[in-house]
Amino acid sequence: MPTATYRAGAFLAAAARLDIDVVIGCERRQTMAGAMGDGAVVVPMEDVEVAVERIVDLHARAPLDAVVAVDDQGLAVASAASARLGFPHSPPEAVAAARNKILLRTRLAAAGVRQPSFCVIEPGADAAGVAAAVGYPCVVKPVSRSGSQGVIRANCPDKARVAAERVRAIVGKDEPLLVETFVAGAEVAVEALVEHGALRILAVFDKPDPLDGPFFEETIYVTPSRQPPATLEALGTTAQAAVTALGLSEGPVHAELRVGTDGQPVVIEVAARSIGGLCARALRFGAGISLEELIVRHAVGVGVGSLRREAAASGVMMLPIRKAGVLEHVSGQADALAVDGILGVEITIPVGRPVVPLPEGDRYLGFVFARGKTPVDVEAALRRAESALCVVVRPAS
Repeated sequence: MPTATYRAGAFLAAAARLDIDVVIGCERRQTMAGAMGDGAVVVPMEDVEVAVERIVDLHARAPLDAVVAVDDQGLAVASAASARLGFPHSPPEAVAAARNKILLRTRLAAAGVRQPSFCVIEPGADAAGVAAAVGYPCVVKPVSRSGSQGVIRANCPDKARVAAERVRAIVGKDEPLLVETFVAGAEVAVEALVEHGALRILAVFDKPDPLDGPFFEETIYVTPSRQPPATLEALGTTAQAAVTALGLSEGPVHAELRVGTDGQPVVIEVAARSIGGLCARALRFGAGISLEELIVRHAVGVGVGSLRREAAASGVMMLPIRKAGVLEHVSGQADALAVDGILGVEITIPVGRPVVPLPEGDRYLGFVFARGKTPVDVEAALRRAESALCVVVRPAS
C-alpha cells in the first residue's frame, strides 16, 4: 500500500477480523518499522523487480500466503510477486493492460468488446488532427491516471488542442494521450470479484449526476442500480467480455460502463482493483462483511461465502472540490449527520492544505455515506447532507 492510501484501516481491520497476520509493504520506511520486524517492509513500487525480490526474501524468512495490492500503485508488484511465489493472481501483463488505457483499448478492440472509438495522440502530434479520426465530441485523457484526473471533453478542433495542452501540463509532454469518442448515456460502475476468470458481480452502482463534461467529476454512487433487468444482464455480460479480453483471472475488478443511447453497454474503464477512496464503505455483504474482507478472504483461499449484498439501498457521495486554493474551514457536519439515512461524513483533506479541483486535482474533499429503503431515498439523503456542509476555500497566497 502507498503511504498516502485512504484504505489502510479497512484492509487491516478485515485481516484482524479473520485473525490473519499482516506485513505492510510501503514505498517508504514507516516510523514504527524498527519495532515491527518483518511486519513492515519497504517496497519500491516504481521498481517492480526490486520490490518483488524484497517480497521473495521476506517469504524465505517468514512464509506468506498472499500478496494483495490496496491501490493502483501496488498492482504490478502484487501480481509479479504472486507469480513468483505461486499464489493465485491475474497475469502481470493483464494487470498492466488494465492500468494502461492504450493497452486496454487495444485488447478490447481485438476481442470485439463494445467501447468508444479511439486514437493515440503521440507526443508532438496535433491533437485536433488525431481527434478528427474519432469525431466530435471527443474525450482527451491521460494513459495512466485514474479518478478522472486529466479527462476533458472537447467539442471542436480548437477545444481538442486546448484539452491536450492542459492534459500534457498534468502528465508531462513525453507521454502519449488517448482521444476517444464521447459516449452519451448513463454511467454505471460494476464492482466484482474474478475467480478462475469468471466475473462474480458484487454490486452495480448508478451515477445519477450526468457525466457530460467538460470534466468528469464523479459525485454520487448508489446501489442497487435502477437500470432495468435486461440492461443489468447486458452490463454483466459486457464486463465479463472485457475481463476475458484483458486476461484478468483472479481478484477484484472495478469497471466503468455507459449505457449508450441504443441501450447497449459500452466499456469506459476496467481496473484490476476494487473501488477507490473510501467508497467501499457503502458495501456490506452477508453478515456484515466488508468488501475488503471479501478481497482478503479470496486472496488467502478461505472462501468468500455469500456474495449477496445487504438488502438495504446504500450509497456514497465523493465531495467535490469546487475551486482551487487552501482549505480554510468545513462546517455543518453535525447537520449533515442529522439527515435521515446518513451514516457518516468524513473530510479527508486537513484544514490548511491546498485543494485542487479536477481535471488537475487527484482527490476529493471527503465522503458522505448513506443507507435507506430505496436508491431514491439514498440519493436524496446524500444531496441533503452535502447542502448542509459549508466549505470555505481561501485563495492560495
